[in-house]
Amino acid sequence: MSGTAPQRSRLRDIPPGIWALGFVSLLMDISSEMIHALLPVYLVTVLATSMLTVGIIEGIAEATASIVKVFSGAISDWLGKRKLLAVIGYGLAAFTKPIFPLASSVGWLVAARFIDRVGKGIRGAPRDALVADIAPEHLRGASFGLRQSLDTIGAFLGPGLAVGLMWLTAGNIQAVFWIAVIPAFLSLALILFAVHEPARPEGLRKVRSPLSRAELRRLGSPFWWVVGFATVFALARFSEAFLILRAQSVGLPLVLIPLVLVVMNVVYAFAAYPAGVLSDRVNRMHMLMVGFTLLIAADVVLAISGGLAGVTMGVVLWGLHMGFTQGLLATLIADTAPPELRGTAYGVFNLMGGLAALIASVLAGALWDGFGPRATFLAGAGFTAVALLGLVLVRRRVSNLGTSHK
Repeated sequence: MSGTAPQRSRLRDIPPGIWALGFVSLLMDISSEMIHALLPVYLVTVLATSMLTVGIIEGIAEATASIVKVFSGAISDWLGKRKLLAVIGYGLAAFTKPIFPLASSVGWLVAARFIDRVGKGIRGAPRDALVADIAPEHLRGASFGLRQSLDTIGAFLGPGLAVGLMWLTAGNIQAVFWIAVIPAFLSLALILFAVHEPARPEGLRKVRSPLSRAELRRLGSPFWWVVGFATVFALARFSEAFLILRAQSVGLPLVLIPLVLVVMNVVYAFAAYPAGVLSDRVNRMHMLMVGFTLLIAADVVLAISGGLAGVTMGVVLWGLHMGFTQGLLATLIADTAPPELRGTAYGVFNLMGGLAALIASVLAGALWDGFGPRATFLAGAGFTAVALLGLVLVRRRVSNLGTSHK
């Protein structure tokens, strides 16, 4: 019992605004993942697209979100306000959800995925900057970890609901897509009425041109080191759509396909908050090395496994690596970026990661089509090993980032 008391105390100490943003993310992720859990299979089995096409669609979707983030983050710094852009982003995502069940061709689905990701791009950097603005410095890792955990709980509830609804509707994917519209609008209502932006600190410098060369230089070399090794790492993190297709390749029935994301996100959700709490107490860089190592293990297991048990283990390891890296990278950005440039910092960070994700997903699809799933996951392990080596080599240059602020 005594071992859990500090964690309960931290949960009580985390501001209500962080909790509210976490539940906003939870509801939107329920909606999005109900759709995304079925979309790759829908594309391949119903609309007869190739694996390469799936990779291109997923890569373009995520890269689009990342490109938009850099501008929305910069605008939030210029305005000195975060919530307005977050509301616009969640609103756009909610109002485009009905396009998915109405789509009758690949073109419509690409358009829907594109617009949905534009909404994600608009809200992403301002929301992360808002978390950093609200979170007490000594609870920064825990705050990012909590928001990430709640976000990811939505990410496994969504596919879980998709499984149940696929059973109830006898495999009617379009009906599941329609039901996914409901939590999206609940998420929009919550951010409108339950999230309150803190007052801008007195004396905080006004940013006139966030994306100018002078302002980008103000971000500082520690920030750019974090962006550098995170970008190489992103080359290894292709879309989770390939986890779904890997499970299908070893015989998982269509109606159970969404369980892949349920398993991955359950592990992710339960790892993210403890990892965030731990990162407030120990060296962040060492924890990041653990996360990179977990992805190498996941890729190797997914490459060599020929059955459902092995693929399940690979998916569990994938979820663990997400818990140990995603919230931690966001925390490192908050650690290194000046407060008045946090929106721009998150935008640049996500832009670089998104461009790498585009390359990674297209490469993964091409390798799968040409050489099979083993080549896809072994390539991921190779890129992660390069990122881990780079992290080991530069850790002394950014050693001041590794220890939490007290």
